[in-house]
Amino acid sequence: MTEPIQIDARGKKCPRPIIELAKARRRLEPGTVIEIQADDLAFEVDLRAWCETTGNELSALERDGQLVRAQVTLAK
Repeated sequence: MTEPIQIDARGKKCPRPIIELAKARRRLEPGTVIEIQADDLAFEVDLRAWCETTGNELSALERDGQLVRAQVTLAK
């Protein structure tokens, strides 16, 4: 199993964290796990909506204050 792809979107405001995730999605294979972290207030809601819309799986999500860390498994 390969290591998850890391995206650090801390300090980037909406919609930049989701744009970074979508750009990575276009270049990666289905089944790839992306770990992303962001501190934008809208990120958690945006991420859930993006996963639901695109069919990618939100595998894990944790919040530490304003920081959100998530794992997304890309749909096949």
